[in-house]
Amino acid sequence: MDFGRITIRSGLSLYLFGTPGQDRFWFLWDELAQGALGAVVLADTRRLDDSFAAIDYFERRGIPFAVAVNCFEGAARFPARTVRAALDLDPEVPLLMCDARERESVKDVLVAVVEHALTLADRQREPATT
Repeated sequence: MDFGRITIRSGLSLYLFGTPGQDRFWFLWDELAQGALGAVVLADTRRLDDSFAAIDYFERRGIPFAVAVNCFEGAARFPARTVRAALDLDPEVPLLMCDARERESVKDVLVAVVEHALTLADRQREPATT
């Protein structure tokens, strides 16, 4: 498991936990998902079907998530709409192309998942209209 912390400003930090995607590590997911504000599914176009379990996991638990397609040398590149359709993502789920080795690219992914989580939280707080 990987762990990191990013301090946004005094008193506001983003804690990051990275877990392997294999089923045998799901006990970690259950522990880490408690209280999670959001998640990132890092997808590899060479093994896109490996992303289904993680996507289902976060959808079933109602945890906001974004999908980051890791674009690196040697990986096939596809248009975002093709990846979105292949993963059967809901339209509001952020889908970003990134290079997980590049700081700015990863920052964009983290910003997207935080913004998505905030947007969904705001929607839940809005009073229902009749």
